[in-house]
Amino acid sequence: MVVFTLLTYAVVKFRRSPADNKREPAQVYGSTQIELAWTIIPILIVVVLFLATARVIHAIQDAPKPATALEVTAIGHQFWWEFRYPALGIVTANELHVPVSNAAHPTPTFLKLLSADTDHSFWVPQLAGKTDLIPNRVNDTWIDPRQTGVYLGQCAQYCGTQHAKMLLRVSVDSPEDFDAWVTHKTSPRIRTPKKSPAGACLKPPPA
Repeated sequence: MVVFTLLTYAVVKFRRSPADNKREPAQVYGSTQIELAWTIIPILIVVVLFLATARVIHAIQDAPKPATALEVTAIGHQFWWEFRYPALGIVTANELHVPVSNAAHPTPTFLKLLSADTDHSFWVPQLAGKTDLIPNRVNDTWIDPRQTGVYLGQCAQYCGTQHAKMLLRVSVDSPEDFDAWVTHKTSPRIRTPKKSPAGACLKPPPA
């Protein structure tokens, strides 16, 4: 907008008029002030942008991991997501449950990103930017959601013919709901006895 405005002003202000009689305007050569201005000002702009970008990247990539952080390993497959909770002994598919975080008691989720086959990309637009999953390489990212709800994500790297179906859901739960989900996932399953075709009750296999 600034460039367009200056260009329009120059075209209107210095357009040829009938009184010019085809005369050339005054020619200016070797203006030290102008040359210094169009050299130094862009350099200062680039330096400011570089410093601001470096500060943000450092804050994201080198964020300290609090003791209350949840650790999850995300593995990309063709064409589904596997989520492992090493400390909890839970494995899920295509659905990631995490606790909500708050400033008083931060509980961010740190994700280790792996690929089982080809390139994938973990992307939940409302929670974090894209981070690639590359075979034989470990990448990391983290999320710090402040509101409960369900957030939809997608593999953002073309990984094969069924790439469009490689969706994921992130359920951000309250601390109580997350604890209840963990309890449900880790509780032993109750096996119901099977019946034979004749109606006789079969004993469950030994534990």
